Amino acid sequence: MYRLGVDVGGTNTDAVIIDDSLNIIARIKVPTTEDVSTGIYKAVAQVLKDTKIDKKKINYAMLGTTQCTNAIVERKNLCKVGIIRLGSPATHSIEPMIDWPNELKKSISENYYILKGGYEFDGREINPIDEKEITDAAKDMKGKVDSVAISCVFSPVKADHEYNAAKIVKDVLGDIPISLSSEVASMGLLERENATILNSALMTTAEIVTEGFVSALKKEGIKNAKVYLCQNDGTLMNVEYTKRFPILTVACGPTNSIRGASFLSKKENAIVLDVGGTTTDIGVIVNSFPRESSLAADVGGARTNFRMPDIMAIGLGGGTIVRKDESEIKIGPDSVGYKLTEKALCFGGDTMTATDIAVRLGMADIGDSKKVAHIPMDFAEKTMDLMTAEIEEGIDKMKLSAKNVPVILVGGGGIIVKDKIKGVSELIKPNNFPVANAIGAGIAQVSGTFEKLFTLSDKITRDDALETAKKEAFQIALDAGAREDSIDIVEVEDVPLAYHPGNATRIKVKAAGNLI
Repeated sequence: MYRLGVDVGGTNTDAVIIDDSLNIIARIKVPTTEDVSTGIYKAVAQVLKDTKIDKKKINYAMLGTTQCTNAIVERKNLCKVGIIRLGSPATHSIEPMIDWPNELKKSISENYYILKGGYEFDGREINPIDEKEITDAAKDMKGKVDSVAISCVFSPVKADHEYNAAKIVKDVLGDIPISLSSEVASMGLLERENATILNSALMTTAEIVTEGFVSALKKEGIKNAKVYLCQNDGTLMNVEYTKRFPILTVACGPTNSIRGASFLSKKENAIVLDVGGTTTDIGVIVNSFPRESSLAADVGGARTNFRMPDIMAIGLGGGTIVRKDESEIKIGPDSVGYKLTEKALCFGGDTMTATDIAVRLGMADIGDSKKVAHIPMDFAEKTMDLMTAEIEEGIDKMKLSAKNVPVILVGGGGIIVKDKIKGVSELIKPNNFPVANAIGAGIAQVSGTFEKLFTLSDKITRDDALETAKKEAFQIALDAGAREDSIDIVEVEDVPLAYHPGNATRIKVKAAGNLI
């Protein structure tokens, strides 16, 4: 039995075949195409051709893709969203999407409604919902929207208003996709609402991505595989779950690399340096999973608070353009990207790149070294010193102390990194490091995360709250496609909120399990 892992990056699309003992059977790296899908077809076809395995024995196929991120950034293939906020009259002073870029706002919605409803931090109603008000709003948006986003004040504490509103909207609009903020993001009304709106806007893109991947597999004769997509916490979700929560695929590429790096190096705690063709992503492995960012995440210009990996991206990769301006050396941040094999000097092109510098210094044996022999050695050395200094600074910023730390180097652009880096106790370059992202997709587990603000009392103790959160996380992992007997609680976070009146605590639990 085999797994097929595919990861789409800005420069390359990688694919790997992994057997049931998690051995890498084959790997391939092809340039990412403008329409993305063609690159996926080519990668899958090539890796299957190289292995000649029985396609019926491929049980699982996993995809990590940037298409949802690209849809937001490029403002393409986004649904028109009807927005309902349950928080009147308390929240009229700040309208939905108030700080969004105008072009993103216009791409997604001009239909929002601030209606009665919402809760206090302890679950008391601000106002009961008005069913007629919600019905009228749904009738007004009929024919104008493709999906609906519903948010409510303090819905992570109590979500009844959101669920009731969703039922009313479905009664009016029929089988339309609905996103509820309590299921998408965390505390903080505006950021949670933003994440929910973006999730609703990505419903069409999610359909295109999932159906396109399934079609690509069938085209290559893979008809029995269970299909999963990668989440941005380094785990997987099935097709139906992806269609409900497409925003969870945003930033899944770096997390795939982090998970792949951990698997290949057998390290559970380290810093990961993922060097691609355009950027270098620096992340942190904590107990084999990516460290989560504690900051609000900016997605395409919208401030959100759904979970995101703690990643620092710097504009340095294998395709980064190197220029000499009088006595100054300028490195990037622009890149030749997926056109590296056309544009780089060592491949007969006319653009000096970071890869050319590495080839000139003898750090890499790709292309034709004779084509970069004219680059002065002192220039190449100074350029490499500047590139290394940028990487060292990035690593220092991701550390939690001044101590030297182990660093795992992955990604096809890893050839531009020197063997010795300041602040690094050990630089690990594992086998198959160029395709760590696809490997991370291929070996991933399925997870579920539950987060809620609990108000503790005689009726609900801390132990009761923890048990409830664990059961919810377990069920979410099960719904996402994990095998029930393999699910474990892998992370528990219990943070008492001293600034809240009463005995309030925020509990977050993550469960993970193996594929069905």
